[in-house]
Amino acid sequence: MCGIVGYVGRRPVQELLLQGLRKLEYRGYDSAGISVIAGDEIDSVRAVGNLDALEQAIDGGDGGVALATRPATTGIGHTRWATHGRVSEANAHPHFDTADRIHVVVNGIVENYMALKERLAANGAVFTSETDAEVIAHVVATHFAGDLVEAVRAAYAELEGHFAFVAMSLDDPETLVGVRKECPLIVGRGDGEQFVASAVPAFLAHTRHVQVVENDELVVLRRGGVDLLRPDGTPIERDVVEIDWDEETAEKGGYETFMLKEMYEQADALADTIFDRVARGDGVDLDEEGALDEAILSRARRIVIVACGTSYHAGLIGRYAIETWARLPVEIDIASEYRYRDPVVGPGDLVIGITQSGETADTLAAMRLARERGATVLAVTNVMGSQATRDADGVLFTRAGLEIGVAATKTFTCQVAVMQLLALRLAELRGCLPAERIAELVAGIRRLPSAVAEALERLGPAVDTLAERWWQGDFFLYLGRHVGLPVALEGALKLKEISYISTDAYAAGEMKHGPIALLDEMTPVICVATDSPVLDKVVSNMQEVRARGAHVIAITTEGNDQIAHHAEAILPVPRTDWMLQPILAVLPLQLLAYGIARRRGLNVDQPRNLAKTVTVE
Repeated sequence: MCGIVGYVGRRPVQELLLQGLRKLEYRGYDSAGISVIAGDEIDSVRAVGNLDALEQAIDGGDGGVALATRPATTGIGHTRWATHGRVSEANAHPHFDTADRIHVVVNGIVENYMALKERLAANGAVFTSETDAEVIAHVVATHFAGDLVEAVRAAYAELEGHFAFVAMSLDDPETLVGVRKECPLIVGRGDGEQFVASAVPAFLAHTRHVQVVENDELVVLRRGGVDLLRPDGTPIERDVVEIDWDEETAEKGGYETFMLKEMYEQADALADTIFDRVARGDGVDLDEEGALDEAILSRARRIVIVACGTSYHAGLIGRYAIETWARLPVEIDIASEYRYRDPVVGPGDLVIGITQSGETADTLAAMRLARERGATVLAVTNVMGSQATRDADGVLFTRAGLEIGVAATKTFTCQVAVMQLLALRLAELRGCLPAERIAELVAGIRRLPSAVAEALERLGPAVDTLAERWWQGDFFLYLGRHVGLPVALEGALKLKEISYISTDAYAAGEMKHGPIALLDEMTPVICVATDSPVLDKVVSNMQEVRARGAHVIAITTEGNDQIAHHAEAILPVPRTDWMLQPILAVLPLQLLAYGIARRRGLNVDQPRNLAKTVTVE
């Protein structure tokens, strides 16, 4: 979720880069930097913290270089959300080659960086950071023979992963070359000047003429124009489009709301959360800045999860994964209850506090109580520097980027992914799964981002049909079993939050113990019926629902045609391992809640009575 901006033209570049980074700061805010070509050298300033820290460094504070005294009209900038390598000035972008003649800014993950790094180092390359991104600068440099375009083309052929990057060279000072592979990159066209960025807001104040860079394409920017190329160098013709966005629309990336934008960012957010943690291919690597010592994880005798709202639902999915894969006993409690029930907790217990903001008052209080009694506390959060990171013994970041919509979407799926990664690493450490099963699950986790993108693309029309049919309903029932239960709980919560419709979510086996009395011919019942060992039990519950005249809408796994016989409508999601299914199964429920709320004319980004961060009891 890092932010990239670049400019080549006639105007002084420094302020243009800083303005662009301000518009992209939501994509990352732990460090930032810019590099500009000033005469016969490249000036570069990087700083830890938000853009205020970078601007102070540029102005000469804290030993920084006053770039404003050196005229420059070509440059690149970056605002970082740390994925590989701790938060430090050395790990901030831009990165550079050993001779300091090639600079790059990168968004994404280079999966084969270790093999490339070892080869480059053996040939004399000097690395100055812990990041995977730096390897791109060195690879480009090895291929550079006076033509930056050819060097980037050759480098791209060696890189594996999902990324976008922009490179510049002191030896080709009026050229920028960018590449897109599954991460966003877009061009802003001007008169004698060109922009490139991760998103339109970075240059909207200067031009409304844009060209989209598609996957597996290179883009070459010079003052006089822009060339799009395939990796083999073949030119691509693409129209320049004039957009009519205002600034608010631009911040939303062209989507009608922040919530919709954030739902469609889930594939990228998951990729940032997952890929470097499964880069070794046959297992999970959680040895990162701020993480718990794995010896502590190995010694845990019991796990307790505390959380609120959506984070609680992510914790429920985590409980199933940890117990199934790592064979550790897991308790989970709503944080506001845990802090007041005098819990039995102490040394040997690992307490996991899940909080998107890292500032949720009840979750923080529960974490502190557990730590005071001798437990080890791990925070799962999305915000670096939040209170949870200071109150915990270790941290795992979700890396979802800024989420503006009050109703959590991408932060939920990233929380679930982190809990599944943790569960699988615990299983490795405890020797609870054979290597073949671990490799199978790792492969499934790696496929999740592309599966999410596929599901979101396919589900739209069917969800719209159901939203149109049921937007005036006054009660919905959600049912699920095993890992389907927290998905049902989360789907019901989304509908409550943004459409103000009364909903109930139950373990499907409990339906006969009361909720079945609510059913009639006007009741839509959402059943999470993805493939699992308990699917036959879910089908039985669906049959009971239909026998009372209610309408069944089933979330199913693609290829399972039997469920359609027991439901009025189905919403199939891509096939994956059944324990990984919740990340996909929740997507149609997010979209359905959104479609219903919009048809009711409601503000989904700011639902009534709710706040993004709950910092009080």
